[in-house]
Amino acid sequence: MRPSSAATSAPPALRLVSTKDMSRDEWLRIRKRGIGSSDAAAAVGLNPYQSALELWLIKTGRDAEIPTIDPNDDESPMYWGTLLEPIVAEHYTRRSGNRVRRINAVLQHPDQDKAWMLANIDREVIGVRDVQILECKTAGEFGSRLWKNGVPEYVQCQVQHQLAVTGKAAADVCVLICGQEIRIYRIDRDDELIARLIELERRFWAYVETDTPPPADGSESAGHALQYLYPRDAGNTVDLSHDAVMSATFTELLSVRDALAAQQQREAELKQRIQERMGDASRARFEAGDVSWKRSKDGLGLDVATLLKEQPTLLKQYPLAKPGSRRFLINT
Repeated sequence: MRPSSAATSAPPALRLVSTKDMSRDEWLRIRKRGIGSSDAAAAVGLNPYQSALELWLIKTGRDAEIPTIDPNDDESPMYWGTLLEPIVAEHYTRRSGNRVRRINAVLQHPDQDKAWMLANIDREVIGVRDVQILECKTAGEFGSRLWKNGVPEYVQCQVQHQLAVTGKAAADVCVLICGQEIRIYRIDRDDELIARLIELERRFWAYVETDTPPPADGSESAGHALQYLYPRDAGNTVDLSHDAVMSATFTELLSVRDALAAQQQREAELKQRIQERMGDASRARFEAGDVSWKRSKDGLGLDVATLLKEQPTLLKQYPLAKPGSRRFLINT
């Protein structure tokens, strides 16, 4: 990425509010006032974990039914990321020699027309001319795959957003991979990329300001968001037979469904041919990789149907309400 000389003369970010003694609930409320750096990738459709539609639900206050991650849950990546952040920062200083300090504030872009651009900075790098920001990350076994070829795109969006808000020239990303490997990457300010990022973020923020949901993107996150946005059906029928765009969409859906069915049939056939050749072998090796075909351990379950038949009162004694969800069925 190309560094920008304009960054050195840019006005500093505004300190919107101090976070030193702020509760998590208050911090989340402040975040709804704009697009934060960790929101940037989702806002422009580049976050592998969150869609623009789900982010819109949060920013418009429709997130009451969305399950939230408990920051004190020691089985969540968020918990370990927060716990290990100071350790990652300490090892960054040990590895690079650069001193860092916390910025206990939500920062805001100094331009009034970009006041919706907010940022939380993990650490400020001090006493160094060529880098000003430190972003600390942790990646487990699954997340580490995204770092195979360097800084993932969604993290690059986050950092460029931070550079846009602060007017700084460069940031270091320090990531702890699988709890045992520290990597440091330098990201220079790229004004062309930032201009495009701001344009796309502004488009998303317009959806928030006009209370208009952005288009779904086919992700699992968007699917969940639609269930939260429209949890119940009204029992009526909407006639889209004269809507050319929606009719074309439905026709394409049927075509894609047929193509997928054919591909799934072919996949099953190829898999079965390999299984036939393997016989009772546990593993087969090929030029391009290998497969395993092993028996899982025997399990022990509960025959609920028989239990309730013999002791029907248990259902009344220990009821468990299961909220229904809407099913999307295709009829032709």
